[in-house]
Amino acid sequence: MAKNKFHDGPGPSQRQLRVGELIRRTLSEVLARGDVHDPDLNRMSITVGEVRTSPDLKIATAYVLPLGGKGQEDVLKLLARNKGELRRAVGKKTGLKYAPDLRFQLDQTFDQMDDTRRMLNQDHVRQDIDTDE
Repeated sequence: MAKNKFHDGPGPSQRQLRVGELIRRTLSEVLARGDVHDPDLNRMSITVGEVRTSPDLKIATAYVLPLGGKGQEDVLKLLARNKGELRRAVGKKTGLKYAPDLRFQLDQTFDQMDDTRRMLNQDHVRQDIDTDE
């Protein structure tokens, strides 16, 4: 049975989680400070919600969202355009032996939280919740 290169067992290892969080904080800092030489990217406020790494730590996928949720496609294009500079900055600031290849995806967790809140506020759902208490 072939193994998926992103899922090696029940979940990410402690090392993957630790490195992912280190990259997330570093990437957030680099973007907040405007350390990238791209005025279009520096004008945007970008939230880095999570970074997941492959088991070999060679690929890091950053889940991002522009502040207010507007310009999502633009953010992905700008980040992709500046991927090399961001990778160098992350490698330099984290002190990792190898800087991972950065990939960017839109963070959908905020939308999912809103959907869950809406669902929990529906009258027929609230009835079920209230009767359980």
